[in-house]
Amino acid sequence: MLRPIASLVRPGRDLRVDFIRGLALWFIFIDHTPGNLLGSLTLRNVAFMDATEAFVLLAGFASGLAYGRMLEREGWASTAARVAGRCGTLYVAHIFLFVVFTAQVGFSAAALDQAAYLDELALDPFGDDPYRAMLEALLLRYQPHFLDILPLYIVLLAMFAVALPLVRRPLALLGVAVALYLAARWLGLALPAWRRSAWFFNPFAWQLLFIIGVVLARADPAWLAKRFPWHRGLAVLAILVLAAVAVALNLVWHGPARGWYPPEPLAAWVATVDKTGLHPARLATVLVAVWLVAHLLPAQARFLTSRWAAPFVLMGQQSLPVFCASIALSFLGRLALEASDGVAMLAAVNLAGLAALVAVGVVAAWYSGEGRRKPTPSLPAGPGTATP
Repeated sequence: MLRPIASLVRPGRDLRVDFIRGLALWFIFIDHTPGNLLGSLTLRNVAFMDATEAFVLLAGFASGLAYGRMLEREGWASTAARVAGRCGTLYVAHIFLFVVFTAQVGFSAAALDQAAYLDELALDPFGDDPYRAMLEALLLRYQPHFLDILPLYIVLLAMFAVALPLVRRPLALLGVAVALYLAARWLGLALPAWRRSAWFFNPFAWQLLFIIGVVLARADPAWLAKRFPWHRGLAVLAILVLAAVAVALNLVWHGPARGWYPPEPLAAWVATVDKTGLHPARLATVLVAVWLVAHLLPAQARFLTSRWAAPFVLMGQQSLPVFCASIALSFLGRLALEASDGVAMLAAVNLAGLAALVAVGVVAAWYSGEGRRKPTPSLPAGPGTATP
């Protein structure tokens, strides 16, 4: 079964990006399914980052590759128009997902007499002011829980379209991104939201992670390898720091339930590491993880072209439909786990969820023409350069 899936994977690109993005999409499904014990093993419980950081960084990397090359061939106007078209596609996908998710949760809340669903997922405004809620959703000012990632991506791409002329000057582009990030962190620069002060994901802060991805994609691999070489001592230190963060997070979040109480200064500091403004600790964690993965997982690693990696690579290459499916499926997984929280149901939810996401990736790849193209020789397996 895995061999036909592997035939749908697009060769000739850095499969690490697609594999990690596919893994992040599965983590999104897991993390968005309340009661899923597998969620204790995902990134958010062991580091100052989660699938969202990986998704945004890799989105910037993919955009830097695709639109950077287009900019060289066609110029700014044509490339910006293509980026704007992608924003439109994402907007339509977001509205479609918004309607499906709202109908799904609303029907379940009524049928199961669980009004708490609406409150937990911030869908209760539909009961008070449904027409205003729909208008604000169309304006992206109203974002229920789980439906705030695509609006962030839309705004990041729109900002990228404006900044395209700076792609040829990476230091200037990075400088502007850092200045905007600092303005968001120190001056409170943010986009307004309906019924709360601002968006949960502040685009003016998160754009820095996106731009770092763009810069990495456009940089010369040899230059990156020279500037950020492998150092065993630094790698050991980085791993130890990440392990210490994992222990600290679990001590603060789960320790009191087991009678382990963290030092008050540690608990107070962890509480300040916000996700909305992409706290510097979260940004640093992502960059350390990128450095480790870039060196420990070479671009031509044999594993990436294996049948076992193919489902995740395929999901990463078809990220938009797979992401939308993961949000809808996560709520179905919640309903299943509320009906039975046994080991059998837990395994069934996670395996069925993964299988469904892979199936969506297969259908999307086939529809886009991957299944009807002539076979292309796969990338040669073996050692390769370690580039981010």
